[in-house]
Amino acid sequence: MKSLKGRFGLLLGGTALLVILAAAGLFWALHATEAAVERTLAAQHRLDLLAELSGRLADYGLAAVDTANSSAPSPERLGAQRAEAHRALTQVETAIMRGAAEANAPGPTELANRGRLLARLQAAVNRLDADIEHAIAQPDASLRGDAIRGALNAFATMNGPSLSFLIDAERRGIELASADARTLASRLRAGAALAAAIALAAIVFIHRTMTRPLFARLSAIQEAALAIARGELGTRLPTQARDELGLLGAHFNRMAARLARREREVARDKAALEETITQRTDDLVRANEQLATIDQARRRFFADVSHELRTPLTVILGECDISLRTLSSDEDYRNVLTTIRKRAQRLHRRVEDLLRVARSESGRIELDLRPISVSSVLAEAVEAMSAEARRRDIALTLEPGPADLEVLADRDWLRQIVEGLIDNALRHAVGASRVLLSLQQRGYEAEIAVTDDGAGFPAAGEELFERFARAPERKDPSGFGIGLALARWVVERHHGEIRLEQSLGGNPGARVVIRIPLERKEQVA
Repeated sequence: MKSLKGRFGLLLGGTALLVILAAAGLFWALHATEAAVERTLAAQHRLDLLAELSGRLADYGLAAVDTANSSAPSPERLGAQRAEAHRALTQVETAIMRGAAEANAPGPTELANRGRLLARLQAAVNRLDADIEHAIAQPDASLRGDAIRGALNAFATMNGPSLSFLIDAERRGIELASADARTLASRLRAGAALAAAIALAAIVFIHRTMTRPLFARLSAIQEAALAIARGELGTRLPTQARDELGLLGAHFNRMAARLARREREVARDKAALEETITQRTDDLVRANEQLATIDQARRRFFADVSHELRTPLTVILGECDISLRTLSSDEDYRNVLTTIRKRAQRLHRRVEDLLRVARSESGRIELDLRPISVSSVLAEAVEAMSAEARRRDIALTLEPGPADLEVLADRDWLRQIVEGLIDNALRHAVGASRVLLSLQQRGYEAEIAVTDDGAGFPAAGEELFERFARAPERKDPSGFGIGLALARWVVERHHGEIRLEQSLGGNPGARVVIRIPLERKEQVA
């Protein structure tokens, strides 16, 4: 049988048959043992009844002798003993007849002999009753005693052998039942040994033909699975068998083949990916080198330009100052020089901003931190940017707040940052008509806000804090895009923060907020 299901079904069927046979044998053995025990007990019971009958007859005879020798006979005691003797005789007859109806009863001849002996015994007892009654009826006590003793002697002589025969027969029945029980026990032991030998042989046969080959094949499958787990994808299982394990081996081999094919594909893709990564890494390295070169060139360019422009601008400003001090009339000429000086001053400020950016990238800026009045700094910034605001027809207003606030800051840097924010609002706020510079205290910080009523910041307003970032929709295309980047750098060096917001209350416009920690005494107050 090639199917494992069929083999296991046959094994289960054979096991069930062996169990049924074992149960049948056990049932037969129990039945036979019970029958032997019952025969032994029945024979013992009949033997006990015969012994009781013998005793009752002896009591009956003694009672008759006592009655005969008594001067005043007591018929009640004699009648009771007679009744007990007859009852015992009836029990013996009933027990012997019941035993004759049982299985394995004595043969017909022995049963006939027992029947004759019981009938003779019954007749002898009846004759004894009659003789005792006749003897008791005699008036002479001596004659009465002799008559009873003669009747008893005659009864014992005639029926003693019959009663002894019955007792011996029952004893032989007990011995025969014991012998049968011993024979049955011997057969049971032999049968148990034979059954154990057959079971052991069946176990050995099943182990050699089914269990051991099955375990060997399962072990082979386990070893193959472990080999696959170790990466030995060339492992295969034999598939000669046409059962379930053979089918499992075929599936296992197909799985291993697919895994091997997939591993080759993964290795090929991995190699291609590594080659691509290597190429992209080389490209990134070259791109980074180019960017580093460009950035270095840019820094050097700004530093060089700043230095190159700083000197002539300083000369121009100096010449303007000298000319303005030496001229006493010609108002038009003085106005021209004043305009030249303002433009040069603004250009000088832009050059200084470029130089500061270059220095901030290299970390060479040092701040002069001192306690300063924020209101005075804001007032100077508004004064410096008022002319530009009037030129652009934009109202520039200062709200210094209810109290003057002091912070630990670099005065020139803070003023330039605020001027730069105002300048951004004047130049870049589309449709703006008003710029408000306000100062308020927020907890332990001074809040400086530059608010306009223009179009507001674009959606990606935070990107404006990057160096050289410029909004595409800006009103004035001039400038370098460094104002907010420089402002953030300076504010962060003051342990503050700067952020872009929309105007409060849902009003249109933009709002730039600077928060700088107050001086320690301001915090205590």
